Amino acid sequence: MRTERNLTRLDRVFARLDREPERPAHIDVSRMSRHRVVLFAATLAFYLAIVWAVSITSWLVRFDWQVMFFRPYQQWPEIHAFLDYYVVLGQRGPTAVMVTAWLGWRSWRQHTLRPLLTLGASLLLLNITVGAAKLGMGRLGPHYAITIGSNEMGLGGDIFPSGHTANAVVTWGILAYLASTPRARRWLSALSAVTSLGVGLTTVYLGTHWLSDVLLGWAAGLLILLALPWFEPLIARAEAWIFTLRDIVRSRRGGTAPAPAPAPVRAPVMATQPSPADGGEMPARGAATSRPAPARAPVYLAPGPHTARSERTPVTPAGSRRPPHADRVARTATTTTSARPLTGG
Repeated sequence: MRTERNLTRLDRVFARLDREPERPAHIDVSRMSRHRVVLFAATLAFYLAIVWAVSITSWLVRFDWQVMFFRPYQQWPEIHAFLDYYVVLGQRGPTAVMVTAWLGWRSWRQHTLRPLLTLGASLLLLNITVGAAKLGMGRLGPHYAITIGSNEMGLGGDIFPSGHTANAVVTWGILAYLASTPRARRWLSALSAVTSLGVGLTTVYLGTHWLSDVLLGWAAGLLILLALPWFEPLIARAEAWIFTLRDIVRSRRGGTAPAPAPAPVRAPVMATQPSPADGGEMPARGAATSRPAPARAPVYLAPGPHTARSERTPVTPAGSRRPPHADRVARTATTTTSARPLTGG
């Protein structure tokens, strides 16, 4: 009775990915071009300018207080219910689940783990950079501000830069970064920009962030997207390592080691051995020679030397080719002229 091991869901996923172990040729990987480097430098300068303007309590801080006293949620209360749901597009948990589902389907169709690994790398960079900036600057939000007109920095807050805005830029912008065609990349870039802009302004409307928090959040998210091509080699190595680890686990579970690659077949080298007549020396009896063994004749040829067709002795069949008959006399040269019996008178 033959029994087969039931495949688990993980085995089926890896079997699907095994259909095309190499990345398809039509999927292009973004590289750090000169244009991208210029954008990264300009965004970094904007980021540092916002931090400096808030730290010295410049006009930007005074404008933050003016917007806070304006209280937009009281000026337009009819859109408050809608914006309470819209701001969820900037929360890390729900957006990560939605984008992971889409990129997981992309990985399934394209037979590569790059979309999911790129999303994981971008979210890791987001948590490290934005989290460190929040804790380092320690700014309080509008609802917890103490001194009117101050920058509220260094007081143990975690509001600067805006995490909702930065998360919206990275999470929705990664779809444009991984787009497979230029047209899709343009449309997704515009859609992610509008979405992240709306999320940032919604936090200002609800009074949870200063306007400068939103500006710094946009810059922080854009820096992560622009820096992703520097991490593409690391993502490629991580993908190769995951597949290698998968093969090792499979071989151990199956009880068989992976078959080694066959050695390349080299063409035979015909070497001649010098003879005493040519002035060479014959090897001693029993000595090992480096001359390879002569090539064997094909199966359809008889062993031994063969002569050309012109050198062969012609062979003619002896006697008649007809089978012998008991009542038939063999025809010879002497019987061809024998008289025939005459009929009639």
